Amino acid sequence: AECVLRENCHCGESPVWEEASNSLLFVDIPAKKVCRWDSLSKQVQRVTVDAPVSSVALRQSGGYVATVGTKFCALNWEDQSAVVLATVDKEKKNNRFNDGKVDPAGRYFAGTMAEETAPAVLERRQGSLYSLFPDHHVEKYFDQVDISNGLDWSMDHKIFYYIDSLSYSVDAFDYDLQTGKISNRRSVYKLEKEEQIPDGMCIDVEGKLWVACYNGGRVIRLDPETGKRLQTVKLPVDKTTSCCFGGKDYSEMYVTCARDGLDSKGLLQQPEAGGIFKITGLGVKGIPPYPYTG
Repeated sequence: AECVLRENCHCGESPVWEEASNSLLFVDIPAKKVCRWDSLSKQVQRVTVDAPVSSVALRQSGGYVATVGTKFCALNWEDQSAVVLATVDKEKKNNRFNDGKVDPAGRYFAGTMAEETAPAVLERRQGSLYSLFPDHHVEKYFDQVDISNGLDWSMDHKIFYYIDSLSYSVDAFDYDLQTGKISNRRSVYKLEKEEQIPDGMCIDVEGKLWVACYNGGRVIRLDPETGKRLQTVKLPVDKTTSCCFGGKDYSEMYVTCARDGLDSKGLLQQPEAGGIFKITGLGVKGIPPYPYTG
C-alpha cells in the first residue's frame, strides 16, 4: 500500500474509478469537496458544494451525481454547479447523507445518519436507507439506521450487501434488480474487536467483499457465503474509510481515509492520514462502477 496523493482530507470517502479519464473521484465530507485525481498527470481538481458531501457517482448522461447534505444532486463538473434532484429526511434537520453507490440497474442508493458530535459519536437510529430511481423519485427502504455505510451488489445482482456501521456487521438482503426491492435481511460477517468499525465496501470479480475498517487501519476481504475473513491488508493510517477497485483492468485498489479524530500525536505518527492509498498485487480484480441512468 502506498500513498499516491497526500490530500489531507478531514474525512475522505466514496472513491470511484472513472475509466474514461483515468481518474479517481472521491469526497472530503466536512470540507464539502468533490475531488478528481488524474492518475496520469497526478493533478487534482476540486469542486466545493454548499453542504457536507458524502458520496459521488458517475452519471451516464455526463457529469456526476452526489449526495450533498440530505439532497441527491446532479453535478456539472465544467461549471461547478449542483442541481437538486430530490431531498430526503426533511423533518430531521440534524441529518445528512453518508455513503452511496449506484446499483446495476442505474439507481443511486444512499443512506442517512445524524450529524456526528465527534467521529462515530451521534444520536442513534436517526438514519434511513434510500434509493434515487432514474425518474428521480425516491424510495425509502428502512429507518432506525445508526451510520448508513458501505453497500454493493453480488455478481449475479441477486444480493444487496449493506453496512450499518454501529451494528459491527456486514448484512445481506435478497435483491430484485427489476424493481429495486430488498428483503430477507441477515448478517454475513460480524467484525472482530481489532477490526473496529466497518465503513465503506466494494466487491471483487470473485464475489468476495472488501471492507474498510475505520479505526482499524485495514481493509479486510470476506467471503459472504461462508462468513469467513480471507485476507487482511494493513495500512499506515488508522481511519480507513472506504475502498474501490480501479486502475489498469481494475486490478488496483484505492483506499480513502480520514484525519479528523486524530490528535496532534496521532497526526505526527500518521503523516499520510487523509491521503489516498493505492494497493497493488492483490491478485484479484474489481468491476467497473455502474453509472446513474437518470
